[in-house]
Amino acid sequence: MSRVGKMPVAIPQGVDVTITADQVSVKGALGTLVRPLNGLVTIKNEGGQLSFVPRDDSSAAGAMSGTVRALVANMVNGVSKGFEKKLNLVGVGFRAQAQGQKLNLQIGFSHPVVKDMPAGIKVECPTQTEILIKGADRQVVGQLAAEVRAFRPPEPYKGKGIRYSDEKVSLKETKKK
Repeated sequence: MSRVGKMPVAIPQGVDVTITADQVSVKGALGTLVRPLNGLVTIKNEGGQLSFVPRDDSSAAGAMSGTVRALVANMVNGVSKGFEKKLNLVGVGFRAQAQGQKLNLQIGFSHPVVKDMPAGIKVECPTQTEILIKGADRQVVGQLAAEVRAFRPPEPYKGKGIRYSDEKVSLKETKKK
């Protein structure tokens, strides 16, 4: 059985967890998240703590208990605190601007790149070269940050492009004669 799956998930104040036969729903200050349940894992709510028990002794059920526990813990954390990804733009003339639910990027192309944000995701630009993507769903926030980064990933010679704030780009040496 998974060691991660054995640890209970504490439910903080103001978070409501509803478990049905086929899905788990977590409601908090930052929204509501719903995830379908896997048939190999049983979730029990015991005194403000969620425990995850595999239905049988198979290795798949043991592994899935850890996976479901991590997913539900991220849901609980997301509706109470939220998740955020920070991106930096590196390059001369590279600018970002948040306009409501749209992110407007000028990243060296002949045209501006406009990215629409899905519902439940907030985008902010504290400065012209910083992008902050916030939301309750960890998977959606990470996927959106990856899609924005994919417009202009950092190139290996000068390091220009869009990168995560904690990303280290190792630069290549230029060709010598």
